[in-house]
Amino acid sequence: MALKVVRSSVVENVLADPSKVTDHDYEWYVRNPGVAVWEENGDVVGFSAADPRNENIWALFIAPGFERKGIGSILLAEACACLKSAGIERAWLTTDPNTRAERFYRAAGWEHVGERGNELLFERSL
Repeated sequence: MALKVVRSSVVENVLADPSKVTDHDYEWYVRNPGVAVWEENGDVVGFSAADPRNENIWALFIAPGFERKGIGSILLAEACACLKSAGIERAWLTTDPNTRAERFYRAAGWEHVGERGNELLFERSL
């Protein structure tokens, strides 16, 4: 599955236990509203996944070599639009501290509101 390949290719925010994210998880997002993908030359190089059930952005990942091209901003906007269309007014997400993702979310207006496990918890009004 292309989403899983992108997710496992990143060098930051690496899954501590990849077995906790199953093919079923990816399949749910593909079958339901909330997944946006970015393709280059027919290959998926980035994706976002919004989860209206939990009012959060479950995933936003860009394959190495495709970062800093604006792809993440577009995919983040797609995820936020999905949540907003589901009637969600305030969304949340988590990311590892001291990463490009943390800086990206802060620059995009997400507010650090606490911690969730070893990750930073961010929220933003939609």
